[in-house]
Amino acid sequence: MDEQRCIAKTLVAIDVAKFHHDVLIECPDGSHRQMHLANTRNDWEKLAAVLRALGAPCEVAFEATGDYHRPLACFLDQQGYELRLVSSIAVARTRDALFNSWDKNDLKDTRVILHLLRTGSTQQFHDPLKSGHHDLLEVANTYQQIARRKLVLWNTITTHYLPLYFPEAELYSHSSRAEWFTQLLILAPCRAAVAQYSDVEFRKAARKIGGAKTDKMRWLNDFYQAAINSIGLPVSQDSEAIRMFRLVLGEY
Repeated sequence: MDEQRCIAKTLVAIDVAKFHHDVLIECPDGSHRQMHLANTRNDWEKLAAVLRALGAPCEVAFEATGDYHRPLACFLDQQGYELRLVSSIAVARTRDALFNSWDKNDLKDTRVILHLLRTGSTQQFHDPLKSGHHDLLEVANTYQQIARRKLVLWNTITTHYLPLYFPEAELYSHSSRAEWFTQLLILAPCRAAVAQYSDVEFRKAARKIGGAKTDKMRWLNDFYQAAINSIGLPVSQDSEAIRMFRLVLGEY
């Protein structure tokens, strides 16, 4: 079906990596050519020149590799080539089927990608920059990274710092006042930081943090008593350990 359509085209399979790309070109006459490209504009231009010299419509397939494929794909799109995306799962399963082995290497993967391109087992690649969705994509990616980092930090706080210096504090943590509570922990990360205040002085200092305009007197009294009677390590509030704890709280 698509065999005759594909044979009239130049088919290009690219195994993308961070510093170098392996390229396998199937010319319209069925011959093959391999290239090893550095991830530089000069080598990209060499590839474009080779493809132009073949004088046939060109179809390029590659497997998404992190974000390393995006600049090269943008360059090839500007050259007017048809871009195809190959599923990582399809590459792995086809490699198993063709070579009866899960072992991979870059040259083997170019042959797998070329096979998938030749048989039409690919998807059309849409460049987010060209389609106008790049900014939206980056906002979503940044939100994902921040949310993931926030979770890592909170797990670090609750499984490392609090068990060491103020185990009782986790009972007072609620998502509805997470920001205010984090500011409170910066003020009072351990028993020594709370013990320097009387209960009245502590409530006065805690109220300066702000937060929702609700009565926190009983809550702060309970928190104060929990801190004074904490089983946490008896470290100084000016120690490097507590400075590190406050640093992580500040980042969170």
